[in-house]
Parts: sequence; structure tokens; C-alpha cells
Amino acid sequence: MKKRAHILASGRVQGVCFRMYTCDKALSLDLKGWVRNLHDGRVEIVAEGEGEKIALFLDLIRTGPSSAQVTDLQVDWPALQGEERFTVR
Repeated sequence: MKKRAHILASGRVQGVCFRMYTCDKALSLDLKGWVRNLHDGRVEIVAEGEGEKIALFLDLIRTGPSSAQVTDLQVDWPALQGEERFTVR
């Protein structure tokens, strides 16, 4: 079943290639959506795809690249919106 996850990642997640890592993992799992930095130091992510792939994606971004340190992921599950590809904003 397809789902949409709205994710806010906190910690050392800006300036450490976290957005590119997130994009690479999303593309490898055939997820659609986007990732962007927020002014408060967090990273916002939207991912749409099969539920089991989103679960794996969440595990991967909890770890992040070796230069990152993710301290918290806040995840909400809004309605699907039909994202067409995964992009870095």
C-alpha cells in the first residue's frame, strides 16, 4: 500500500551531505518526493511510495551519512499527493 511520509530530521543534518544522501536512498528505493533544508537547522523530507520501502528509508535516514548525526525524526502520515520524482530543493 502506498503512503506519504512527512519527515523532519533534527541534529547535525545540514552541511554534511544529508540531503544528497537522502535523495540517493529515496531514488534507490523508487520513492517520490523532495528534501530541503529549513532555516531552523532541520531538514524537511516528503517521501511517497510503498509502505515497506518507506519503513526502510526511515531506517536509512536515521543513520544518515557518516558526517551526519540524526538525533530525532518526526514523522507524520498525510494523504498521498502524487509526487512525480524525488528532488533536492
